[in-house]
Amino acid sequence: MTPSKTPTMIPTMTRPFDAPGSGRQYGLDWLRIGVFILLIFYHTGMFFNTEGWHAKSLNANDAMEPFMWLSSPWRLPLLFLISGIAMRFLSDKLGSGRFAADRVWRLFPVILFGMYVIVAPQSYSELRLAGEIEPGWWAFWRQYAGEWDGPWSIHTPTWNHLWYVVYLFVYSLLLAPFFPLLRRLADSQALTAAGRGAAGGWLGVAALVVLPVLPFLLVRFTLTEDFPTTHDLIEDWANHANSLTMVLIGYFIAKNEGIWKAVDRALPVTAIVTAILLAFLFWAYTHLEIAFSDPVLTWTARIARIVFMWTIILTLVGAARRWLDHDGPLRRYLTAAVFPWYILHQTIIVAVGFAIRDAGFGVWTEFAIIMISTFGGCIIGFEVLRHIPILRLVMGMKALAPAVAPASAGTAKPRLQKL
Repeated sequence: MTPSKTPTMIPTMTRPFDAPGSGRQYGLDWLRIGVFILLIFYHTGMFFNTEGWHAKSLNANDAMEPFMWLSSPWRLPLLFLISGIAMRFLSDKLGSGRFAADRVWRLFPVILFGMYVIVAPQSYSELRLAGEIEPGWWAFWRQYAGEWDGPWSIHTPTWNHLWYVVYLFVYSLLLAPFFPLLRRLADSQALTAAGRGAAGGWLGVAALVVLPVLPFLLVRFTLTEDFPTTHDLIEDWANHANSLTMVLIGYFIAKNEGIWKAVDRALPVTAIVTAILLAFLFWAYTHLEIAFSDPVLTWTARIARIVFMWTIILTLVGAARRWLDHDGPLRRYLTAAVFPWYILHQTIIVAVGFAIRDAGFGVWTEFAIIMISTFGGCIIGFEVLRHIPILRLVMGMKALAPAVAPASAGTAKPRLQKL
């Protein structure tokens, strides 16, 4: 949630990622698709868990919380990593100036439309449940849209779940002037040699697992306590440090063939380490009183969470490269669809949840209604919006791009256009 008085895209591309020397990395597309779909399940879970959110079920309970917490360390970092990879390829193609202009054209309309149209029903539902406003959508929206930081307990207008797009937009513009320097560093003999070293033996694999974790540990021991995550852009310094670091890691590894070979080689090791950390963190999350009773155990869990973030990302990327590196009409359809789904999904969840919370349904009935409504709304919304040029623009799609073939179409390849 952002900006708030109480602290809650990959650049949209239908073009797959080019991997050095090996064609296209369809596996990264599949990972991006998977993470965006996982966000739908996660935000549905937010309606049912015991943490504060925009709307809450009367059947709220803590049953799903450990599983949700286990996804929190890596979902958005993985999207920022993939965004950094995409940023390298797009900036190499366009150059700094055209890249910045492209990001303004592709992301800024999404942010404005998202704040004033897509997200507004979330704020309406939240304030209605808090008893701060009377029923009446248009009276609320006129004040929501016409007054910066309205007279309510939450900041309005806001971007809520679209904070990822806002941050990616800001990072893109901040980094654009430095792309010539970053490109020289990424392609330097030192980093190329480091990539070859990482691919050449198990010591290099160990370095791949350990070294990228260090900046995140530094942030945890310095910024995190003073700057808890708020998604408000201005004072979210620990989140910025982590997210921008992940973007830069993606940028620097994007065309380093040695690093990609090291990721492939490391897969068995990272999978084992991830499984061990997953089991430990699940125990910690289901025994919080014990985990927080001893400072040593508490900080062990916090450090394990950071290491888990990186090892599960390496594991997922390595597995995607090995088993998901294939194309097809479903990948092409979902690659185009999941970003509009991401824009739409949370508003549907909140609005449907708000509408049914007092209907007396059981928790599983509520869950089924919200999931069917959300996926159905996202699919129908995409199918309608992709045929309207101006709405394509505010949904992160190219306004004049050719229509995307439906998932059931034949195999003909269409034209090509993140404790």
